[in-house]
Amino acid sequence: MTETNTINPLGIEPVGKLLKKFAIPSIIAMLVGSLYNMVDQLFIGNFVGPLGNGATNIQFPLSILNVSIALLCGIGAASTFNLAMGRGETEKAGHYIGNAVTVMLIGGLILTTLTELFLEPILLACGATENILPYAMEYSRICALGFPFFILSGGGSHLVRADGSPNMTMAINLVGAIVNTILDYLFVAVFGWGMSGAAIATIIGQYIAGFMVLFYLTRFKTVKLHKEHFVPQLSIIIAIASLGTAPFINQIAMMLVQIVMNHVMGHYGAQSIYGSDIPITCAGIISKVNGICFSFVIGISQGLQPIISFNYGAKNYKRVKDAYHLAIKLAAIITTISWLCFQLFPRQIVSIFGSGSQLYFDFCTKYFRIFLFGICTAFLQPLTSNFFTAIGKPYKGIFMSLTRQVLFLTPLIILLPFFFGFNGVLYAGPVADVLSFTICFILIRREFSRPEFRNL
Repeated sequence: MTETNTINPLGIEPVGKLLKKFAIPSIIAMLVGSLYNMVDQLFIGNFVGPLGNGATNIQFPLSILNVSIALLCGIGAASTFNLAMGRGETEKAGHYIGNAVTVMLIGGLILTTLTELFLEPILLACGATENILPYAMEYSRICALGFPFFILSGGGSHLVRADGSPNMTMAINLVGAIVNTILDYLFVAVFGWGMSGAAIATIIGQYIAGFMVLFYLTRFKTVKLHKEHFVPQLSIIIAIASLGTAPFINQIAMMLVQIVMNHVMGHYGAQSIYGSDIPITCAGIISKVNGICFSFVIGISQGLQPIISFNYGAKNYKRVKDAYHLAIKLAAIITTISWLCFQLFPRQIVSIFGSGSQLYFDFCTKYFRIFLFGICTAFLQPLTSNFFTAIGKPYKGIFMSLTRQVLFLTPLIILLPFFFGFNGVLYAGPVADVLSFTICFILIRREFSRPEFRNL
């Protein structure tokens, strides 16, 4: 056993204990992140109406784009940082943290500027209808002001967790979400500020969470951070990006799927009894509820990352395999429970987001039961994609991150309606889930047949 193993609990503590330590705060952090938009949607749905909910769905691709940058820098830097620490390269590890923070802030500022300059064409490209556009403009213009700290709080939480402080990660996200929820109630329900009130509440929560990340960086534990660590270096940024590309592409794929879905829903919805606004609104609600389920799965995946990265770097392959198998079992249980809820209680779930017509509830119920029918198999793709990223094999991680969203779901959303009409959009979900599961299962079996994992 190496000296690094001896002094770092990632190399010696029981895998189950470590996964619990890192995954629970990660799950809470992911839940909180999912609740940012959902809390807005709850208040908007009950105090503004279904068109307001539709507007948050149109803005959602912009939120996903922010998350993609946060994961590119956050997971990429956390993986390179933990791999470097596992190899004993302490000085180099500090540059990964500092460069990631710099890129996140610059990326957020660029995204804010572009959004403010080209907001209307961006929202139209995201699928906004004539009725939804005014609500989406009002909401998105304010939300864009929080993008730099939205990215910093989301990506920075991975850096904090990589430093061995998962509870601080949880606190950062909890404080932001609690502030957002309280202010949503005041600004929307009490003051009646509508879409603007929800947006203002959101960015205040994001700024507070972002400043908490900056404060923590001044007290980083495993590496003392200095100014030179924050000066961008191309080689460092490339290394971070190489290991953050898989989750980044996965989020970009989700964004593109959301945009395609909005357009397809609007197009085929206009030809049906539902109209275009109901399907777009329902699609947004279902995607965010589904996000709650995947907060658990992705939280487990993120909690697994430092365990996998450190032990793979230290050549403790049995611990790598044991941690992955434990994470898979937990994620499978969670998606199975979610499947049961979505099949048995779809109308009750939708009712939380406010009232609507009978057609509205009929479509949402149908959407839940068909589109999310394959969710019980959907746990394998994010866990396996992140596994390959964590062991320093980003190309395999990138490929698996593309399987469901890009290789299967997007083409199926476009093609199946030609054969099955509007229902074809809904069938695309479970078909993509099963195909993605199959591909990821084959690839992870091959990886564990390699000499370092065999007979462990």
